[in-house]
Amino acid sequence: MLEQGTFIGDRYEVIEKIGSGGMADVYRAKDHKLNRFIAIKVMKSEFQEDQSFVSKFRAEAHAAAGLSHPNIVNVYDVGDEKGVYYIVMELVGGITLKDYINKKGKLSVREAVSIAIQVSMGLEAAHNNNIIHRDIKPQNIMISTDGKVKVTDFGIARAASANTISSNVMGSVHYSSPEQARGGYSDVKSDIYSLGITMYEMVTGRVPFDGETTVAIAIKHLQEEMVAPSAYAPDIPYSVEQIIFKCTQKSSDRRYASIDELLRDLKLSLVNPEGDFVQLTPLNNHAKTVMISREELEQIKNQKSHGSEYDDDDDYEEEKSRSRRNSKRKNKYDDEAYDKGDDDEDDDEDDDGDEKFNPKLEKAMMTGAIIIIVVILVIFLALVGYAVGFFDFLGSNKTKDDATQTETVTAEITESETQTVTVPSLLRKTYEEAKAELNALGLGIKLASNSPQNSDEYADGMIMDQDVAAGTKVNAHTQISVVISSGTASISIPNVSGMSKNAATAAIENLGLTVKYEYEYSSDVNKGDVIRQNPVATVGVVAGDTVTITISEGIEYITVPNVVGYNQSSAETALGTKKLVAKVTEEFNSAENGTVFRQSPSAGTTLEAGQEVTIYVSKGQQYSLSILIEQPSAYSNGPVVVEFVQGAYRRTLADWTEASNGFFPFSVSGVITESTENASIIITERIYDNPDRSGASNDIPIYTRNLTSSDFTVISQ
Repeated sequence: MLEQGTFIGDRYEVIEKIGSGGMADVYRAKDHKLNRFIAIKVMKSEFQEDQSFVSKFRAEAHAAAGLSHPNIVNVYDVGDEKGVYYIVMELVGGITLKDYINKKGKLSVREAVSIAIQVSMGLEAAHNNNIIHRDIKPQNIMISTDGKVKVTDFGIARAASANTISSNVMGSVHYSSPEQARGGYSDVKSDIYSLGITMYEMVTGRVPFDGETTVAIAIKHLQEEMVAPSAYAPDIPYSVEQIIFKCTQKSSDRRYASIDELLRDLKLSLVNPEGDFVQLTPLNNHAKTVMISREELEQIKNQKSHGSEYDDDDDYEEEKSRSRRNSKRKNKYDDEAYDKGDDDEDDDEDDDGDEKFNPKLEKAMMTGAIIIIVVILVIFLALVGYAVGFFDFLGSNKTKDDATQTETVTAEITESETQTVTVPSLLRKTYEEAKAELNALGLGIKLASNSPQNSDEYADGMIMDQDVAAGTKVNAHTQISVVISSGTASISIPNVSGMSKNAATAAIENLGLTVKYEYEYSSDVNKGDVIRQNPVATVGVVAGDTVTITISEGIEYITVPNVVGYNQSSAETALGTKKLVAKVTEEFNSAENGTVFRQSPSAGTTLEAGQEVTIYVSKGQQYSLSILIEQPSAYSNGPVVVEFVQGAYRRTLADWTEASNGFFPFSVSGVITESTENASIIITERIYDNPDRSGASNDIPIYTRNLTSSDFTVISQ
């Protein structure tokens, strides 16, 4: 392990270790010559004396160094210094696809297809340079912080040629193709298989084959059919599931022939998710799943000594024993699986299982064979008889005219068949127009199997291609196959709401569309994720159109402004401008009526946008009345009513109190008012006709006092 601060090649300073693989450790480092951060892959010390590993390590460097593509991690430099073999690579900030899947559980179909497209484009560049990766798995796929998907670790990749020989299975067995598990020839279709398994894991959150040992998993790749992705992801579109099926066929002949074909179907699945366009090769005998032979199982076991990931001999023996038990099951594949090298054992098993042949059945078969031979002999003799004229009497009624007519018709047909016609140009004509023109020339017309097709050059309904070029001479009655244009391709926009900015950008740009960004705060959508899009999902657009996505900036925090001293309306406006909500509470206060005299929380506090700020608005000052009224001179000891009167407001302070000595002086207290104007105290006495308070009575005002501000006390707030 390299220490922090170590210099390699007099320019690369090691900063920290960021990863470790089977063959090498990866360090984050700084290139002081170009002043940039890079990644350095350094071969582990235990392999530096192993020339086989050194060769593989160098092969990785030279293979990857020849590749330059946005979806491949760039290799900048290779070298060795004092026995330290290293590769200098692009430093990709982000996470592996494996970590991304583990984090999300499983990916949406559109996100998975978008990632698969980018991986395919990287592999396409490698395959075009005769480089096979041989270790495609989520751990070797990086998702950068800007949303780019990059394939890394061409650790066991090497140049493919006509002389490529079998290579050891070095990749993770969960993603290895059957031919890799068997230790056989690996080509571009091995990468396609591994990518298919990776797609399966993206949409389901699991790998299709798993087991306690790597040998067990390898055998499943060879023998078992995988559970359909729709069993774990019911919403997977038909086309995507068919793409995964085609990628992961056990027979390489039934997979996509190239990454280019896979890319075409992946892109088409985004436009037509439920389309039935994936062409699966019909299953024939050579493509059936068969039991692995003992020789192949032995070869898998032996790969352990050449650096494979398979476990120890105990695991192998366990699988070998299980395989022998399976061979005794009575199924139609047993003989095919084991006839290769165990004839004696198979013969014994056949002897044990054969029954005596039924004599009646044997006799019936012999009789049938004789009958068939007799029928064939009779037919042969009849044909010979016709040939030599033995049966001419059956046709004696034919006339010479008939013979002449027959010769004439034959001559006409021969002449017609040898006549040639020049094919006209059918481009930009409708199907009916082309049909009429061809029929007039004695030619036919039909639609090609790939018709219609989108076209930016030819209008909808026009012929855009013909299988026989204009000016070509053909025999009469030849059918010309044509392709009809369906006009400019209409693209269905994916729903990217809730996706990360990078994932949404990739999903849209991969359809040939342009992305425009808008930003706004949101308390409901995580920062960096898409809040909404315009146009909305499923709206048809054409290549080059712009899709605007609004990105969440997360929760917006506001510093509360100071609104004390504002009138109520101005305070509400000031808070609303800051995206805060004013909650109004009115109270009496010495501040001017309608003025904010307090707020909560106070100015300078940080709140989320949309939260409330309580403002306390003054209702004006309050006053308290407290006076002492001496006995009026007109008072005659009768019951009285004492009232506080202010404008139309009247409040009774004492109600017909029984007269008694000591009622006066009367203390007025507890009267609260918002104004000192137009206030008075009025006392009314009830006078009866008789001293015993019987008979008629009259209510006579005996006291009135107009109050002034000096009679009131201000209630402080």
